[in-house]
Amino acid sequence: MPKILVTGANGQLGNEIRIIASNYSNFDFIFTDIDELDITEFSDIQKFYSGNKFDGIINCAAYTNVDKAENDTINAQKINANAVQNLAEISGQYQLPFIHISTDYVFDGESNIPYTENDKTNPQSVYGKTKLQGEDYAKSAFKYFIIRTSWLYSSFGQNFVKTMLRLGKETDEINVVSDQIGSPTYAEDLAVGVLEIVLQTFKNPERHLSGIYHFSNKGFCSWSEFADEIMTASNLNCKVNPVSTEAYPTIAKRPKYSLLDKSKIIKTFGIKVPFWKDSLRKCLLKMNENN
Repeated sequence: MPKILVTGANGQLGNEIRIIASNYSNFDFIFTDIDELDITEFSDIQKFYSGNKFDGIINCAAYTNVDKAENDTINAQKINANAVQNLAEISGQYQLPFIHISTDYVFDGESNIPYTENDKTNPQSVYGKTKLQGEDYAKSAFKYFIIRTSWLYSSFGQNFVKTMLRLGKETDEINVVSDQIGSPTYAEDLAVGVLEIVLQTFKNPERHLSGIYHFSNKGFCSWSEFADEIMTASNLNCKVNPVSTEAYPTIAKRPKYSLLDKSKIIKTFGIKVPFWKDSLRKCLLKMNENN
């Protein structure tokens, strides 16, 4: 039974993989986070491999605080780039398939059509730049699958959906940016996609499918439209006022348009991509059940 190392297991995606892992009984998953394994230290990973002999890696670990990263470059670099280099080196050394999660922030957002995997990258923030460095390191792995995603949310951790739910209960109206366009992504849907890639990679090891793939939910919206849908679906009587990016300045620059073209991952792996509104309602239902 192949063993799959999952790093960053306490984050949104890691937790979702943990929940659905039981559906993939042909694999033995080893879930780790910083307390069990410090992936920024190569010697720690080497030692961990000696004791566990895993057969593949899913890297969910990331420094995701986009604004904080602007003044915390060293830590963003260590987690988003150097740690990926370490994992890719282990992958190459022991011939382990390596799945790495990246971001829409590797693009500048100046496009007006969905980004494909071959489009030119041009990150505008420290977060985006360190994630792109991580991608470059991941390409040195034995077999690599870089999955770029966007606007991730789940019932775990802190995210936009949870923030909107809290504000929707606390206030009558909020201002939300309306001129940034993208695709919300439910982490559970991404987890299913990731594990499907794992399944197919081990089922057909002779297929050489290394590369970059895009995954987000179907459809698109602005942040204000996303917020409005959260309020509506949750029966919260909170008015969402659309505002411009200029009216809501942030430390780090965000892409104004970061829609991802998903056709490659659908064609290559046959992965189903649900519509974002359907996935949002599924997540909200899960949140209600857990409360």
